[in-house]
Amino acid sequence: MKLTTRELVRAALFTALMAVVAILVRLFQPVVVIPFSLQPLVMLLAANLLPPAAAFLSMLAYLLLGLSGLPVFSVPPYGGPAYLLLPSFGFLLGFPVAAWVQSRLIRRPALSAYLLAGIAGVIVYYLVGLPYMYLILNFYLGRAVDVLQILKIGFLPFILFDLAKIALAAWLAGEISRRLDLKREL
Repeated sequence: MKLTTRELVRAALFTALMAVVAILVRLFQPVVVIPFSLQPLVMLLAANLLPPAAAFLSMLAYLLLGLSGLPVFSVPPYGGPAYLLLPSFGFLLGFPVAAWVQSRLIRRPALSAYLLAGIAGVIVYYLVGLPYMYLILNFYLGRAVDVLQILKIGFLPFILFDLAKIALAAWLAGEISRRLDLKREL
């Protein structure tokens, strides 16, 4: 699928927004294994407002900026290939696929479509992030953690916030689309 200039610009705006949100979060939060962040909100919103390819590219561009060394991630080392070895990186790795899946599921721009697709998007990044965390903690960091512990540290503390982010992203997408008269190209 060929993207229009407008779609590429919108994708770039979401890439920039993702970086800004990550930087702001790190200023106000102590370092934890899986930080609370508003990055899922940005991913959900991008997927609601952009066509699948643009949503995917916006999140992929963010990852590539960070992995290339720009300090756009929310926890130390803030950027570079070493970030691949952090337990939380799997969630970021899931964002491009989650954005694509979520965007692809939206057949009509409506609150119910945004909500259901958002749930699918969140499921996708948990399906990538939780196994990645398990692998890094067990095989790279040498901690003996089981699946239940992974759920306790990577899922349970965040799922309610993620559900709230789904609702907020759905509402924001509707308002932004209405106020700016955006037509989501499906």
